Amino acid sequence: MDDLIKGKELNEELNVVYRYLCKVGVPKEDAKDAVQEAAIKYLIHFDSIPLKKIRSWLIRVALNFYYDQYRKQKRIDLDVNLKKVAADFKENPESIYLELEKNNDLKQAIAKLKPDYQEMLFLKYQLALSYEEIGQIVNKSLASVKTNLFRAKKQLAKVYKEATENE
Repeated sequence: MDDLIKGKELNEELNVVYRYLCKVGVPKEDAKDAVQEAAIKYLIHFDSIPLKKIRSWLIRVALNFYYDQYRKQKRIDLDVNLKKVAADFKENPESIYLELEKNNDLKQAIAKLKPDYQEMLFLKYQLALSYEEIGQIVNKSLASVKTNLFRAKKQLAKVYKEATENE
C-alpha cells in the first residue's frame, strides 16, 4: 500500500514536470521522453534525493535530458508561452476582447525580457515554486534567485508600461 501511495505521488510530480516542459516550449513527444528519463533516473537514485527537493530534481533532470537531446538535434526553439485566456460566456464580447488584448500586451512584454528572467518568472508565478526550488532548477544561489526575480519584475513593469503607453 505504501508503494502505491509513493507511486501516485511520483506520478503527480511527473505530471507537473511534463506540464512545465510543455509550457516552456518543449514539443510534447520530447517532453514525454524527458519525463520518462527523469522517472527512470529517479527510480535509480531515489534514496539519495531529499523529499523536499524531488520536484526541482525531476525538473532539472528532465531539462538536462532535453537540452542534451536538443544539442544533438539542434531543432527546437524554446520560448515561454502564457496560458490562453478562457473566455467566460457570461462576459460581453468587449470585455473578452480587452482581456485578450491585455494578456497579449503582457505576453509581448515578457517576450522582450532576457530568457533567464522569463524562465524565473514562469517558475515563480506559473508553477508557484519556492525560491529554493527555483535556485536548484537554474543552479543559482537563493540570494541570486531573489535578486533576479526582483529585477525581472522591475524590468517587466517597465517594458509593459512602455508598451501600453505607446498604444
